[in-house]
Amino acid sequence: MNVTDVIAQNVRAVRERKKLTLDGAAELTGVSRSMLAQIEKGEVNPTIAVVWKIANGYKVSFTSLVEPRNEGVSVLRCRTPLEADEGRYLSYPAFSFNEAKLFETYRIVIQPEGRMEAQPHLRGTEEYVTVFQGTVEIGVDGETYHLETGDSIRFQGDVPHVYANGGGTPAQLSMLIYYNPA
Repeated sequence: MNVTDVIAQNVRAVRERKKLTLDGAAELTGVSRSMLAQIEKGEVNPTIAVVWKIANGYKVSFTSLVEPRNEGVSVLRCRTPLEADEGRYLSYPAFSFNEAKLFETYRIVIQPEGRMEAQPHLRGTEEYVTVFQGTVEIGVDGETYHLETGDSIRFQGDVPHVYANGGGTPAQLSMLIYYNPA
């Protein structure tokens, strides 16, 4: 199953579980009713920013919307990444959030000149990022941090933050998002 179909099923399932109409969901998420309907039908592949708006509006994790529901051992073969910045920022979901673990992980590839402005996550959320290749600048609440291969950073994800690759080669990152229950 491709990521568009998975998102369609999960967005609809969460909306129905919360007993929301499309109009109510649009009001809660800030995503238009027509866009939500297209997403739920699998007619569009939403951007990362749109999926984050839905996740934040529904108060669920990002990966709960982009990963298939499986019990036990599961292998995710994400060949179709979620894109931002016209394909210069690629997000490959790795391990999805669940209530017992309170985290989710991603593999991120940022092409040269790629950029992603992330919406603040739920209150208390922390991000842990390690650079495995290239260089990136991560802006957190107005302050910029330059990271190179091998560097890691931890920051509060409930504030505006930005990922950018101003270098000449692709950057590869590992990202863990921890949802603090406090």
